[in-house]
Amino acid sequence: MSEFFGSVWWLLVTLGLLVTFHEFGHFWVARRCGVKVLRFSVGFGNPIWSRFGRDGTEYAIGAIPLGGYVKFLDAREAENPQAVAHQPGEYSSAPIWQRMAIAAAGPAFNILFTIAAFWAMFVIGRPDFQPVIGAPQGLAAAAGLHAGDRIDAVDGERVDSGSAALLAVAQAAMTRQDIVLTLTDAQGQAQQRTLALSQLPAGAADNDKTVAAIGLQLQAPPAIAGDVPAGPAASAGLKPGDRIVSVNGIAVATFADLVKLIPEQAAKDPQLHVVVARGLDTLALQITAEHRNTDGKDRWIIGVGPSDAYTAVERYGPLRAIPAAFNETWKTTRSTFGMIASMLSGQASTKNLSSVIGIAQVANASAQMGLAWFLSFLAVISLSLGILNLLPIPILDGGNLLYYLIEWIKGSPLNERTLIAGQYVGMALLAALISVAFYNDILRLVTG
Repeated sequence: MSEFFGSVWWLLVTLGLLVTFHEFGHFWVARRCGVKVLRFSVGFGNPIWSRFGRDGTEYAIGAIPLGGYVKFLDAREAENPQAVAHQPGEYSSAPIWQRMAIAAAGPAFNILFTIAAFWAMFVIGRPDFQPVIGAPQGLAAAAGLHAGDRIDAVDGERVDSGSAALLAVAQAAMTRQDIVLTLTDAQGQAQQRTLALSQLPAGAADNDKTVAAIGLQLQAPPAIAGDVPAGPAASAGLKPGDRIVSVNGIAVATFADLVKLIPEQAAKDPQLHVVVARGLDTLALQITAEHRNTDGKDRWIIGVGPSDAYTAVERYGPLRAIPAAFNETWKTTRSTFGMIASMLSGQASTKNLSSVIGIAQVANASAQMGLAWFLSFLAVISLSLGILNLLPIPILDGGNLLYYLIEWIKGSPLNERTLIAGQYVGMALLAALISVAFYNDILRLVTG
């Protein structure tokens, strides 16, 4: 599957799951409140498929898969409002607390999905790199960090993987807060270093410039064989612990170099000349690469995995994964609100916004990394969808909650003119937000 079609497919899977779960929240609570549901649609536009259930609800899939909606029996939308107003299950006549519960149910179900996805991710186990620092630059070098230092905690919060360490640093960078890194250096000594994120230059508003200014990167795992199952490498005599020095005379420094080099060289000639270091000895091996189809992709392999000493797997038992999932959800929520606040204050650039183009690319990339990483991606997007819908913008769930709150305070609904004006304002704000996000993604595609 090509990258383009893979991105389209995984985008559809992502939106299909999250939109269905979001709209099911509205649907489920509405039914519990006795409100009649006329249509449950995943996608907008003319239905490409629909059927009526025994409950009288039409279930449909729209032609435009970029959202969804639940249509209630609502006198305000009927051709004959007076005839509909007093029918059983009419939405606008339901108590305010029920309408507020229905509006909040979609985002609430997104949050529940996030917790469930993180739980499944931890039970399955998400492979990652150890939080070992590569050659530091910028603020990281100024803080006294050195290559080979292992990050054990960020501001007292333990981290067990490279991704967790970098995410914690990124969260602090949004608000320009200095953080204390607890380290174990290459000699095994415990150290503490202060990373002065308050000194980030004002020009480092977008993500790329911020990362460059911090100068903190993970150490790439060396090309040391960990897993050597039965296959070409094992048949040629490669053993766990061997360090691969070169392939066809081309030096190999990291395992990532090896992964890139094998298919390039095997495409020319499957017979590979591989030099390995085993203890104090240097050996020359002839390994014949095999052409296999794995996960729908054709690739050349020799059958070797990285050393476990340089990889980490975040995995817990089913019970231990419950608090871990809640903690991960809280950290992601804090990070999301921090990003929103930073963009509103100008500390973070709107260049960080992405449209469905960016989401599709990340969906495809995370799916290629395995189920646990894809679940992690789904959890983050689901939470973002829930938070976005809670913003007090008309036409979003948060806007409806604001309307109901005003109605509860003043004792009567807002007039139709105000509601229509709010709809136009909400559509304008969303159109502007979507336009900026699409511009960012198109610019990234054009500039590479």
